[in-house]
Amino acid sequence: MAAPPTEKGAPVTSKHQLVEHLEAGCRPPTQWRIGTEHEKFAFTWDDHLPLPYEGAAGRPGIRDLLEGIGRYDWTPVYENGKIVALKHDGCSVTLEPGGQFELSGDQRSNLHEVCHEVNTHLDQMRRVCEPLGVGMLGMGFPPEWSREQMPIMPKGRYEIMRRHMPRKGSLGLDMMLRTCTVQVNLDFQSEADMVKKFRVALALQPVATALFANSPFTEGKPNGFLSYRSHIWTDTDPDRCGILPFVFEDGMGFERYVDHVLDVPMYFVYRNGEYIDATSNTFRDFLNGELDALPGERPLMSDWEDHLTTLFPEVRLKRFLEMRGADGGPWNILCALPALWVGLLYVGDTLDAAWDLVKDWTHADHRHLRANVPTHGLKTPFRGGTVRDLAKQVLDLADAGLRRRHHMDGMVDQDERQFLTPLKKIVESGETPAEEKLRRYHSEWGERVDPIYELYAY
Repeated sequence: MAAPPTEKGAPVTSKHQLVEHLEAGCRPPTQWRIGTEHEKFAFTWDDHLPLPYEGAAGRPGIRDLLEGIGRYDWTPVYENGKIVALKHDGCSVTLEPGGQFELSGDQRSNLHEVCHEVNTHLDQMRRVCEPLGVGMLGMGFPPEWSREQMPIMPKGRYEIMRRHMPRKGSLGLDMMLRTCTVQVNLDFQSEADMVKKFRVALALQPVATALFANSPFTEGKPNGFLSYRSHIWTDTDPDRCGILPFVFEDGMGFERYVDHVLDVPMYFVYRNGEYIDATSNTFRDFLNGELDALPGERPLMSDWEDHLTTLFPEVRLKRFLEMRGADGGPWNILCALPALWVGLLYVGDTLDAAWDLVKDWTHADHRHLRANVPTHGLKTPFRGGTVRDLAKQVLDLADAGLRRRHHMDGMVDQDERQFLTPLKKIVESGETPAEEKLRRYHSEWGERVDPIYELYAY
């Protein structure tokens, strides 16, 4: 989630302004960049419990971690006197509702820069965490913490969301408090380019979900899923989640997406340093001056930007496209997600080939993958084969795309394809991160999840 918003921009009086806002994201390929986001759970080594915001009685808290990282030339961001985020050279560290730490990286020109950024951040985290007796775990869902054990971070938007979530689905609070993901944000050249990338990314998001599946436990026991995090989104809020069938229909473009977003109920409006509950209205109401909380007032462009961040489809459009289908994972897989999508989407011939792979899929095909991949992962049956077969094709395309990009690492004389190696091993073995943990749980771990902290922490 973003740091606290600001109130900026002239009042918005027409839908056309909102369309223009998205159109302004179009860039020539020479200016395309790669932005990554990844989340992780903080825990104390002595008892493997999550950290509260404020430490007490000699126990560390989330605030201690933020202040510690601040020593590395990060600028603190405060809300109501409490530090809730950090900023530095285009990057930010923010908090998810349950205290999950998120790095939102700067816009990088190649995957070598992305991976250097990720490793620098994790090294800083280690230096801060070790003296405090704190570890960081990359998984899609915590292996044993209950919902009641999860802390709530002191951010106003989260209080509104926490009240609203149970009205829309049974797992929304788990989404907020107990999930972690890794994402990549990518650019587009034009409306047509955006549409093709959006369609390919939505269609193939289940492949990423399968490859990165890493949330098989709930409160210490197998939960029947490989990506429970992905399943959670299916019962969070139908107004703002899902695979967006209209993206594959004729007429898809910036305006069509704006129409969709306008009719999604709002969460909040930010005014004078306070979050105002706006859950009874859509943004279209606000645009028409009919917001219950601020009657007669028109939205600012910053309100639109805030609202865009409260939609949670598998791929999200802002002034770039966000790939949202992957569980959090270990350090070596954090660079693999951007490698997968950059290889598929940033080279014209590869993007065309990826579109050829998915363009005849039906809505039933998309629904089948979305419904079954969280449970069966790479073993999900699909069109006479399995998702593993599909993943092999997708990785071959991504490999070809990265080879065509030919961005070399001067230190070791390797191109960006090196970052696909963890995914190639998963496809070759047929064993996802979740299945590896389940295998060890049922054998060497003696049906315990405690070894996860020792073996898989950053």
